[in-house]
Amino acid sequence: MTHIANLPDARRKELDAWFNRRFDERMAEREAAKQPSMTIIATKGTLDMAYPPFILASTAAALGWEVSVFFTFYGLSLLKRNLDLKVTPLGNPAMPMKLPVGPSWLRGRELSLPTSFMALMPGFEGMARSMMRKTMDNKGIARIEELRALCLDADVRLIACQMTVDLFDYRKEQFIPEINEWVGAASFLPRAQAADVNLFV
Repeated sequence: MTHIANLPDARRKELDAWFNRRFDERMAEREAAKQPSMTIIATKGTLDMAYPPFILASTAAALGWEVSVFFTFYGLSLLKRNLDLKVTPLGNPAMPMKLPVGPSWLRGRELSLPTSFMALMPGFEGMARSMMRKTMDNKGIARIEELRALCLDADVRLIACQMTVDLFDYRKEQFIPEINEWVGAASFLPRAQAADVNLFV
């Protein structure tokens, strides 16, 4: 059997070029066939912060990505059967307060209200939630229940943090039955490590 080192220089160069070309082709084929993957860690359970994980997950899944979402701490409430999500402008100066209804000269105008007023006014948080829901309905934004259903239809893996369940004394019956796994961070992290994209929300 002839060893490559014993071949003439021209032949060795020819074989090296063929090998490099074939290697590049194989790597390109492998990259093209690879399914992108994404993991999301959802930690917040308010109405406004419920949208990012479900929008990102459903969009990535629609593009053919493999998606897993790990719901932990307050984010776990997004997997409950009965969603009662609230929103508050307190401590969130970036949240605009605009009236979704009313006369045209007032509708859509941003209301500059001091935090002390919002904190002391009875029922203000309920009003803020109603205003946000009304604004989203007016703009045709899907409800969280609909986005969650889209994720389920697209085979997004919904993973519940078992530690949070134990911490808050939740019962599994309080949650939707479609949850794929009930695990801790140690079980989720290897999946996140292998993913192409990792997001924390």
